[in-house]
Amino acid sequence: MDTGTYEFADIIIDISHEKVDKPFQYRIPGALKGQIEIGVRVRIPFGKGNGMRTGYVVGIGSTPEYDVGRIKEISGLAPGSTPVRSQLIKLAWWMKRTYGCTMNQALKTVLPVKQAIKAKEKRTLVCLLDGPALRAAIGEAGKKGYKARKRLLSAFLGTPELSMEAAAKRLKITASTIRPLVEQGALAVQSEEEDRSPVRGAGAWGQKAVLNEEQARAAGRFTADYDAGARGVYLLHGITGSGKTEVYMECMEHVLAQGKQVIVLIPEISLTYQTVMRFYRRFGDRIAILNSRLSDGERFDQWKRAEEGRVSVMIGPRSALFAPFERLGLIIMDEEHEGAYKSETTPRYHAREAAKRRAMDSGASLILGSATPSMEAYQEALLGESRLLVLTRRAVSGRRLPAVEIVDLRAELREGNKSMFSRRLRELIEDRLAKQEQIMLFINRRGYSNFVSCRSCGEPVRCPHCDVSLTLHGKSRLACHYCGYSVPLMEKCPSCGSPYLAGFGAGTQKLEELAKKEFPGSRILRMDADTTARKGGHEAILAAFSAHEADILIGTQMIVKGHDFGRVTLVGVMAADLSLNTPDYRCSERTFQLLTQAAGRAGRGETAGAVVFQTYQPDHYAIRCAASQDYEAFFSQELAYRRAMNYPPLCRMQAVLFSSASPGALGAAADLARDVLLREFEKDGPQRENAQFIGPVHASVYKVNDIYRKILYIKSGKCDILDRIRGILETLASGNEVFRTVAVQYDIS
Repeated sequence: MDTGTYEFADIIIDISHEKVDKPFQYRIPGALKGQIEIGVRVRIPFGKGNGMRTGYVVGIGSTPEYDVGRIKEISGLAPGSTPVRSQLIKLAWWMKRTYGCTMNQALKTVLPVKQAIKAKEKRTLVCLLDGPALRAAIGEAGKKGYKARKRLLSAFLGTPELSMEAAAKRLKITASTIRPLVEQGALAVQSEEEDRSPVRGAGAWGQKAVLNEEQARAAGRFTADYDAGARGVYLLHGITGSGKTEVYMECMEHVLAQGKQVIVLIPEISLTYQTVMRFYRRFGDRIAILNSRLSDGERFDQWKRAEEGRVSVMIGPRSALFAPFERLGLIIMDEEHEGAYKSETTPRYHAREAAKRRAMDSGASLILGSATPSMEAYQEALLGESRLLVLTRRAVSGRRLPAVEIVDLRAELREGNKSMFSRRLRELIEDRLAKQEQIMLFINRRGYSNFVSCRSCGEPVRCPHCDVSLTLHGKSRLACHYCGYSVPLMEKCPSCGSPYLAGFGAGTQKLEELAKKEFPGSRILRMDADTTARKGGHEAILAAFSAHEADILIGTQMIVKGHDFGRVTLVGVMAADLSLNTPDYRCSERTFQLLTQAAGRAGRGETAGAVVFQTYQPDHYAIRCAASQDYEAFFSQELAYRRAMNYPPLCRMQAVLFSSASPGALGAAADLARDVLLREFEKDGPQRENAQFIGPVHASVYKVNDIYRKILYIKSGKCDILDRIRGILETLASGNEVFRTVAVQYDIS
């Protein structure tokens, strides 16, 4: 039979939250050709009895998987409007094609709630007896010695209802006491489903701020476009404290008034509490939130509320992008420059690109917001691919950006100061403590010391499973920040047996200890991955600092992003150049962003703020531009560097990541991939210059959790060339024995 005349569709019959079911291949009838596309719902015969079922199209092709005579035909399109699940399947297909993952991996990403959790019930006991009958029943229980029954019935003398929880905890009543009273008709049990909401006691809502001229102009541009039917991407570039959130909320209110729904993406779990409270004060219980710190029950309830249309706004990190909204009208991506928006697992998607795709498929607009936009987002705005909205001054009249001082730590050392605190920073901290103002000290490294090394042989103590040194936590525990391996601090060097082991460098724990010694009597809080490991840890620390229960907040980068504390008048950055020394072409960009965000935490109240950058590289342009809060100057210098080195956003770069438990197999597979690509592109002659190959090279951390890793980098100005390369490698990896124990992933930037 001539199979070339047929077209086939891969269809998933039932998309379970527990696992993504296997797709089945069906033939597309001639009458439906042109109507079948990814995400479409169809009716199909299924099983031995050919019972009609509804399925979703997740793939289309021209090659049959088995004998064409055994392949059943699609019966027709499923009636009704296109459900949100179809939209998400379409997004999953785009992810598969863009990021080189399987459809299974993409579907599990866009349908992230894994299983239904039993609903939480609120059960209430209702007394059905009138006053005389109730008192008679209490007397009867007393005569028969039913102490628990008498206790329970007596509780209804003051109220007709009692929660089951109160009966059990306060009155110590069990089911055996309640059951006979229900059977006798004395009591009834009422049950109602209760949302496991992570937002409790948020107070009144409906509060609306008055926008200043710049904010009103930015919001007005968006709303005018929206009313005219224009949908697109906007970059809201506002300095720290300029009131971007108020602009978001004005745009949201306009979209919500038209019966649409909104997704608000935030980069960090630590931002969730403060951000949600600001949005809740405006929109109340129309808001649901998602993040990884929610319990399974809370997460399921939030998802269910969105799916049933009981909420109009979903707030959360990356996964909130896949909220099941059918009437999506707007996506907002706050702090769009943040690295947390990039997935580190397959598919390695960037939420910014996925948000653009979902907005386009849904007929929605997308607002990207940042004081320090990513190079990619700002370049697109300059090229007219998105619309630039600018806020140049702080939202509250009269409040200015803080004064920033750069302290050269080399000079401090030459003049005999070996402390973590420069003389100027110490002086300013003492001044703020005396004035009862608050201070934030930022060091982007948790732990007590960076690493422990032997003073005899010079070898650091390394993780046996990863190619990194262990970090000292406290004074007695070593931990790996890559795989979680932990071991007590040994007495002798594992390499040479010397007893002379010492910690080098410093992290948040060490800084906390030194601050307590330097500033005795000051109240200090520490916020890092260790102190916020438990659920509610972020909220507890932030609430305590906001209530001025501490004078100094010490922490990693989670303390310098998005928080608004009116009493903070001093921010100290202990090592401003720490992130400049990472092996990444974006290290200057990330340093500038981090320092600008850190500086923006000071002086947000009525008192002027001050910032101190302590650094060994005081003349680096990223540090200088951050000190002056000059984004345009930084962008100009960084773009010149990217142009000279041919880095994004002036090209596209694909990293092909090879990993294996066998270093030999890893090297053979990576080298074979490079050789095949070079031979393939040599055929292209002059076109060879359209792709640049670098490597394969060891990953910056070669071994993680006993898995070795190599990377092949490919640069090109054309996306279709990178797509072609990925296709060549996928074919090679699926059919060559060398790749049997080697995994291949793709990362696009």
